[in-house]
Amino acid sequence: MKKVAVIQDMSSYGKCSLTAAIPVLSVMGVQAVPLPTAILTAQTGYSSFYCEDLTSKMEYFTEEWNKLGVAFDGIHTGFVTGKEQIDNIFRFLDVFHSNETTLLVDPVMGDHGEVYKMFTGELLDRMRALVTCADLITPNVTECCLLTGLSYDKLQHYQNKTDYMQALEEAGQQLQQITGANVIITGLNPPPADTTKRYVGNMYINATRSFSSIRDYNGQSYSGTGDLFASVIMGGMMRGQDLVESMKLAEAFLATAIEATAKEQIPSEAGVHFEKFLRMLLS
Repeated sequence: MKKVAVIQDMSSYGKCSLTAAIPVLSVMGVQAVPLPTAILTAQTGYSSFYCEDLTSKMEYFTEEWNKLGVAFDGIHTGFVTGKEQIDNIFRFLDVFHSNETTLLVDPVMGDHGEVYKMFTGELLDRMRALVTCADLITPNVTECCLLTGLSYDKLQHYQNKTDYMQALEEAGQQLQQITGANVIITGLNPPPADTTKRYVGNMYINATRSFSSIRDYNGQSYSGTGDLFASVIMGGMMRGQDLVESMKLAEAFLATAIEATAKEQIPSEAGVHFEKFLRMLLS
């Protein structure tokens, strides 16, 4: 069985990070090995939560796993609380990352044009260094802008889909060329020709081509969808699936879960009811 080290937080409420990654990887036939960066009573979108930062504890996981002589087929990084945790991730990679290990970096820093509370210029600098080690990077639109210098505000003022998509494709190509990694930009919201509709999508870019997928959008943004998406992609890579096919599978899985969640009028911070649709991910 393939093993993936998942380095991100554990939020008890909100269905994100480890509570999203572990069930997705498990149902896809992959052993998820968690290295928690923090323990939270609820994800940070809730009005109140307690966070226990585990920066000082991360080194023990590296040391103890090294004593056991374990090896990983994949490493998946997500939410970190600051640049010090990225430094810890680099030390982890020094021990466990090899040419046979697939590294997926989800550069969690912000969304909808806003940075998260833990964001600093130093964090951005270290994240830019981390993505150069990756085989696959999965930024959302905001994070793509942060990593490449593309203006998020300018992007939102494009009046037609073609200009919007071209600007993001160029930014994605820039990121791909800088890092050498495959790139999937998530959460695209291109301007619609019909103002009564909204769209959402993703764009895959490698060294030779790009592929985008756009579908209708209900306007709801739920906690953890990016984590679920990245986890399906990682599971697909561990199964040897083509990245475009994995992207399509992740989109179908999320679209079904989001539709069911919207019908139940679940608060966005509570995340999507994905559990009963995990069967869609079985090989």
